[in-house]
Amino acid sequence: MIWMALMIAAAEPSPEALALGREMAEAGMLATLLPILEVDSTEKLVAEFPELSDAEKQKFREVAHRTYLEGRDRLLEADGRAYAEQLSLEDLRALVAFSRTDAAKHYRDAMPKIAASTMASAGPMDFKKDVVAAYCKETGKLCPVK
Repeated sequence: MIWMALMIAAAEPSPEALALGREMAEAGMLATLLPILEVDSTEKLVAEFPELSDAEKQKFREVAHRTYLEGRDRLLEADGRAYAEQLSLEDLRALVAFSRTDAAKHYRDAMPKIAASTMASAGPMDFKKDVVAAYCKETGKLCPVK
């Protein structure tokens, strides 16, 4: 029983590792893309409720933004913990040092544009539809009824 408690205690990241992990999360891909997802998701939600007045839509967007911030914080906290659990303290220190450089900042600033360009170049994608179509082609099953 004591052995198990020692193993669990040893697995808990140090406060420094957690802080560095959170900093990595704040500088990572998830943090970079979440604002794009917020805007896209919010506008899709607003479009689902055409009966709302302009003032109500604005209020809806404000509520959506507050909800997003709460969810973002939970996600980044979990992401930071995952960094701290999966990477050594030495690696975290090196990664955080890099994330503070101008090159890393330029990279983060460019990521939303890179992601948008990639999606535009790749064209529309529907994973579910594509998988079912490929399965149909290979097996003759789950094919759309004509």
